[in-house]
Amino acid sequence: MKTPILLVLLLTAIAQAQIKNPHTTKEDVAAGARIFRSHCADCHGITGQGGKGPALNTGQFFHGASDQALLKNISDGIEGTAMPSQFFSPDQIWQVVAFVRTLAVKGSATAPPGNPQNGAKLFREKGCINCHLVKGEGGVNGPELSFIGSQRPADAIRKSIEDPNAQVDQAYWQADIILENSTPYKGFLMNEDTYNVQLLHPAQGLLTLPKRNFRKFEIKKTSAMPAFNGNPAELQDLVAYLWSLQRTRRPE
Repeated sequence: MKTPILLVLLLTAIAQAQIKNPHTTKEDVAAGARIFRSHCADCHGITGQGGKGPALNTGQFFHGASDQALLKNISDGIEGTAMPSQFFSPDQIWQVVAFVRTLAVKGSATAPPGNPQNGAKLFREKGCINCHLVKGEGGVNGPELSFIGSQRPADAIRKSIEDPNAQVDQAYWQADIILENSTPYKGFLMNEDTYNVQLLHPAQGLLTLPKRNFRKFEIKKTSAMPAFNGNPAELQDLVAYLWSLQRTRRPE
């Protein structure tokens, strides 16, 4: 009797893998991004870079990588983890899946010059690890860099270190708010509408603040990351180290 049961399970898995996301338009992706920023970014990071939860911008999903598996994991949660179930409709969750699929990007194939070992040392000495998580170690105020070499070309990595303000993704715009009672709030701007601002605070997590209580509200479209303060050789080594952080396939 075991053979028919195994066959049924196999056919079910194949069928699920063949189910494709029916909501993949530009409008669907934008809608999924709004949901993600409001309900998922507190754990997974604004751009899926990871934080309290795993990074989602690596293209690698450890609990199933098919569209159907992602739908199930988001809908039902993942047993044994902090991932909860969600109350959104299937159409909305498909939109979140569509957005998550856009997060992974590819790096360059050719290794840049430099000494990765010295770059790893500089990554700590220069304080990069205080904000960036690498393979489970580091801070969570900046993007996770565990697989940055698979996600960004070496030239793009270098540019982001030399001039963090050259291209700041909207996901990293910062809000500077002071309430009428003089309470200050600073953090990443998540969402804004006519009445409220959603803020990802480094200590308090996701906050929703009513605009009617604002004395000051300023959006800063600059990076919180300081410019690199080393010499050209150190920059080269740091880029070589970050590029070496490549994604590896898990054994089947």
